[in-house]
Amino acid sequence: MPDLKQKSFMAYAMEEAYAAQKRDEVPVGAVITHKNRIIARAGNEIIARKDPTAHAEILVIRKAASLLKTERLIDCDLYVTLEPCTMCAGAISFARIRRLYYGTSDEKAGAVDNGAYFFKSASCHHVPEVYSGFCEQEAGHLLKEFFAKKRRQN
Repeated sequence: MPDLKQKSFMAYAMEEAYAAQKRDEVPVGAVITHKNRIIARAGNEIIARKDPTAHAEILVIRKAASLLKTERLIDCDLYVTLEPCTMCAGAISFARIRRLYYGTSDEKAGAVDNGAYFFKSASCHHVPEVYSGFCEQEAGHLLKEFFAKKRRQN
């Protein structure tokens, strides 16, 4: 079972989620660690970049791969505030992320423990260790409040 340090790494992912919220993006944040230190951080930038692939997970994987000068992040762990979607689960697999820690489940669009169950698919080439429930209440509350506000505005 992961130790308490993972909670502090998830706190940095939560900071990225709050920053995304301030930019009026869906509040999802992610960090990647290598050798037990954070090497990349990102939050959703879909609206800012006008790019439907600019999810926090994709952006942080790109940053880490660029920093480490490799397409394989085999010694890296990913912390993300929301259960990854199918696109992001695919990127996690292709990047060979060692461990995935996520905050709150996404029953509608999640693909790890919900929906497509991507890592259980025969087409999945690499399956990371998966741990869930880190900052679950805070991450879930942030998302619920964000979408409730959006509904009130419409």
